[in-house]
Amino acid sequence: MILSDKRILEEIEKGTIKILPYDRDCLGSNSYDVHLGHTLAKYVDAELDAKKHNKIESFEIPDEGFVLLPHEFYLGVTLEYTETHAHVPFLEGKSSTGRLGIDIHATAGKGDVGFCGNWTLEISVKQPVRIYKGMPIGQLIYFPVDGEIEVKYNQKKNAKYSGQPNMPIESMMWKNSF
Repeated sequence: MILSDKRILEEIEKGTIKILPYDRDCLGSNSYDVHLGHTLAKYVDAELDAKKHNKIESFEIPDEGFVLLPHEFYLGVTLEYTETHAHVPFLEGKSSTGRLGIDIHATAGKGDVGFCGNWTLEISVKQPVRIYKGMPIGQLIYFPVDGEIEVKYNQKKNAKYSGQPNMPIESMMWKNSF
């Protein structure tokens, strides 16, 4: 079951969902539109290592936009800071984004109850496409949870992505033991 617009509004009123900045016009019938933040990043090294802290270089998207290229991988960030304390948030691309050949996440579309932060986007494209800061990039949908949560994500000691800033964040896989 997905929360409707009325339920999302109720949860915002209760404080279990927080979206900043919030714009009522971005609320759809069962989702909330999020926008591309001002910053993109790329990994410094061409070859990444899952056991290593792979560094990224961030850069501001210019006012005239930036052309994303196929076979390149970009990290972006949502303009919106969100908190979700009683539901499972899912981030999906908008159909208009997909029709431009833009994928906004490779695998990490699901958040956890207790996620607080801006969402890092894992962006790839099918053909060159110019993007702009502030453009609609995705939509959040919210699922209710069946049962009580023992430990929310923002309360976990090993929560690698809690409190993400409005900057893209590189993979923290290297913090895992394997």
